[in-house]
Amino acid sequence: MQNWQALQRIHVAGIGGAGMSAIARILKARGLQVTGSDARESATTAALRAEDIPVRIGFSAGEALDADAVLASSAVPESDPELQAARAQGLPILRRPDILPWLTSGYDVIAVSGAHGKTTVTSMLALVFTALRQDPSFIIGGVSANLGTNARLGRGRYFIIEADEYQNTFLSLSPKIAIITNIEYDHPDCFPSLRHLRYAFGEFVERIQPGGLLVACNDDPLAHALGASYHANGGNLMLYGREEGSGVTWRALNIRPNDLGGIDFEVQYQGQALWPMRLQVPGAHNALNALAVLAVAEAAGLPWNVAATTLREYRGTERRFQLLGEAGGVTVIDDYAHHPTQIRYVLEAARQRYAGRRILAVWQPHTFSRIKALWQAYLTAFADADAVYILPIYAAREVDDGSVRHTDLAAAIQHPWVHSCADLEQAVQDLADAVRPGDVVILMGAGNEYLVGERLLQHLTGETA
Repeated sequence: MQNWQALQRIHVAGIGGAGMSAIARILKARGLQVTGSDARESATTAALRAEDIPVRIGFSAGEALDADAVLASSAVPESDPELQAARAQGLPILRRPDILPWLTSGYDVIAVSGAHGKTTVTSMLALVFTALRQDPSFIIGGVSANLGTNARLGRGRYFIIEADEYQNTFLSLSPKIAIITNIEYDHPDCFPSLRHLRYAFGEFVERIQPGGLLVACNDDPLAHALGASYHANGGNLMLYGREEGSGVTWRALNIRPNDLGGIDFEVQYQGQALWPMRLQVPGAHNALNALAVLAVAEAAGLPWNVAATTLREYRGTERRFQLLGEAGGVTVIDDYAHHPTQIRYVLEAARQRYAGRRILAVWQPHTFSRIKALWQAYLTAFADADAVYILPIYAAREVDDGSVRHTDLAAAIQHPWVHSCADLEQAVQDLADAVRPGDVVILMGAGNEYLVGERLLQHLTGETA
């Protein structure tokens, strides 16, 4: 769509997702009339209605859309009846790559990319830049516990955005500062191989504005290699990580648990120990996330020591090691982990925070293509759990071709105690029968596995749904 100034009313299909709800909030803040639709009710759709964004659940054939254009989530296929109705009305159908350049135009864009950690780093940056009175605009892939939202239109020069590689969405951005937390194979429905994914990240780096900066994790081989290539071609590079290495500016040393359930570590800058860091969130991976934020703060000319102090207040992001509740002495955590590396990180963090307690991992595999592509890595991802419960595979945007089942995973996972559940309700009942005071239940997945945690808590407190 070329004439953005003529766009006054926009309808967002799939508005309940983290990314689309954030964009909807930014569009409304820019003065557009925004409506939305989604397949199901959720806390997000309720929150949007409370912000005067009408949301309809479902769509009736023949129903007209009162809009100048339709913005559709990647989860909404071209065959969707709502999009068919939009075409029949002659309405432009937009996707995220179509609208992000317009939303970010005129800002110094800080784009956070990577297979893992981008939501946390984006959320941390939004908190720090807000606390340092930069009044940033931001789009986060989850609701920040500190800021109470996943998006805001600010008046400052910076637009902080989670740069998603899915369907090459991040190639619609032209960042002033780009962060690469790591590069691991994912999204096999978009990238046939790791080589294709690496090319995409290479194109993303090429989109950094002249005189801009790439901040890359030195510990990740592919992020390091891409950073080295960018630097060799004249680009500005800042490296961070735990390991020593040529050109590493920021390091995290002596990472250890603290009495807050998070981690303490020392920050080293250009070889000099400068600052003791304390985070409320657990896991060594969050030390790396914090380093990326300090690097960006310094690059933006902000006092990094104040940024470090602000990060001590960071309480996390929705569905990232999120405490759902406690009942009967049982702690229930939900996390978005759906990649083998993420699963390992989450269980390591749980083992750190809840030392000596029994960890029950409940995993909902996400998409058939991902399970088949990363099969071997999943089989060894659950070492830090005491028991593993496997839910049916969440299809998301895919169609089940019958080639893989969650029961196959349960039989193959290399762990002494693995149990497959026929559905969410069976998982609730099986967990209710198994848990005892002191247990920690970790829900993991990118689908609706959190419902198991919510219903388990209801069961343990004697409530009914």
